[in-house]
Amino acid sequence: MTTDDKTMKTLFDEGLALRRQVLGPDYVDTSMASANDFMMAFQKITTEWCWGYAWGRDTLDLKTRSMLNLAMLTALNRAAEVKLHVRGAVNNGVTAEEIREVLLHATVYCGIPAGLDAFKAANEVLTEMGEIE
Repeated sequence: MTTDDKTMKTLFDEGLALRRQVLGPDYVDTSMASANDFMMAFQKITTEWCWGYAWGRDTLDLKTRSMLNLAMLTALNRAAEVKLHVRGAVNNGVTAEEIREVLLHATVYCGIPAGLDAFKAANEVLTEMGEIE
């Protein structure tokens, strides 16, 4: 069955499993458990579309997807999401050196302010995780 043929229930279930794998079960389960009825709509669409549909496709591996996310989040200047996805990138086998190179590359195209925020966010998480000193 192709990703395009999957039902929303399947997308949600597969997306939830993948989301837990990449971001960690504690983070995902806390996000889901703390969502009220209003926020649950966002949790469902994120889990189905982002994780079940986009991340669940098998053309690109998870490591590549993580590196793409870091570059795009740098472009959008979303430091909080950079932090979250640095953890996911490490879980997907991206090294601190590779993260640095992705952020350097993104800085050239996105600008110094966006790159600086991404570097600060990544440095904080990588230091907490013991990936760098």
